[in-house]
Amino acid sequence: MSLLSVKDLNVSFRIGRQELPALIDISFSLERGERIAFVGESGAGKSILGFSMVNLITRPGFIKSGSIKLDKKEIIGLRPRHMQEVRGKRIAMIFQDPMMTLNPVLTIGQQLVEAIKSHTNITYREAKNIAIEKLASVQIASPEKRFDQYPHELSGGMRQRVIIAAILLLTPDIIIADEPTTALDVTIQAEILQLLLEICKKNGVALILISHDLGIVSKVAERTLVMYAGRIVEEGPTLELINDPQHPYTQGLLNALPQMSLPGQRLNQIKGSMPSLSDRPSGCAFHNRCPYATDKCKTQQPEFINSGISTVSCFLIEDMFEEERASLGEY
Repeated sequence: MSLLSVKDLNVSFRIGRQELPALIDISFSLERGERIAFVGESGAGKSILGFSMVNLITRPGFIKSGSIKLDKKEIIGLRPRHMQEVRGKRIAMIFQDPMMTLNPVLTIGQQLVEAIKSHTNITYREAKNIAIEKLASVQIASPEKRFDQYPHELSGGMRQRVIIAAILLLTPDIIIADEPTTALDVTIQAEILQLLLEICKKNGVALILISHDLGIVSKVAERTLVMYAGRIVEEGPTLELINDPQHPYTQGLLNALPQMSLPGQRLNQIKGSMPSLSDRPSGCAFHNRCPYATDKCKTQQPEFINSGISTVSCFLIEDMFEEERASLGEY
């Protein structure tokens, strides 16, 4: 039984009289302890998906249809009080900027103790000891000192560690990490990712990593889903997807990695840009940026097909399989 099951999820934004789709027919599952990633450029819908899973979509956005089940229990439409029991306790989220989560006018200790006491009946001293223990567990030096400091007194990497410590207080089943290392330098990025990986493995926590960087994803996720313009366009085991990308968009993301260019050369890039919600192309949304697009791509949405151990939504792959079957006399 899947821990989390998302089926045909559609999220839209109502702007004036227009209803603009942001997520279209998103379906995936997550097993206990599994680590998956969603990748794509800014505007692909990755963060909206993360917010949807913890019911943090606010007006003018709304979940139009679909299902999100946690342990077979539907969580879309839960009353705020019941959703509060899911958010943080069962599904926790790490945001790009830890200052979105930390209260700047409260000390680190006050915030951690408050989180503990809101879910337990233990004393302040006991809560403080647990908080300091969790700070130490995420490799924060001098946790007793950090306990009494304010968020602005800590570095970005240290603040992100505090967020991870806060999440561990409630031992969630799932952590959603939305670009958790974007604002950090490369060395600190590696430390935070390694810390997340160790915590998930040690505690059997499932991880959903949201990122635009396939290089980062390759170090953490077992399975990767590629998103473009609100849709999933490719899904497969991470290493296989990176070594043999099927969708032209996935190929473009990989070619854009800095290590794919020689020193002194211009970085590769995908021509054009992600379409806005109000300017979504017909057919396959990637067709106006795709070097292989045909007339069919401009008018029809490709279905998912199996390609090796991955699944992909692309007419190019579909046509290749049809040609192969025709050459083998299967028609």
